[in-house]
Amino acid sequence: MNCGVCRAYLREKNKCPGCQKGPTMISCQRCKLMNCPDRKGEFCFECEKFPCDRLNHLDKRYREKYGMSEIENLENIRDNGIDEFMKSQRKKYQSEKGTFCVHDKKYYK
Repeated sequence: MNCGVCRAYLREKNKCPGCQKGPTMISCQRCKLMNCPDRKGEFCFECEKFPCDRLNHLDKRYREKYGMSEIENLENIRDNGIDEFMKSQRKKYQSEKGTFCVHDKKYYK
């Protein structure tokens, strides 16, 4: 997931530094994807089991609740690189109102 559109990352109090900064939050320490025993690299698509049952479950929930696909995001990163993915995310979620949060549907400055 793009941390930049997550409520925990965007909020002011007890702000999450993002998954790539290390498992500093309790939720990160408990995350079954970040702590997957089969994890080989930085991204799930580097695994021979991609997409696994855990990721499929998360993807289904995010499609239904937030209108985004974690699997499509990962495929986009794999196919186009992280820089292009982030460029498309900024275009999609940032405006003069601020950054749109997929979780609470609010804009953050």
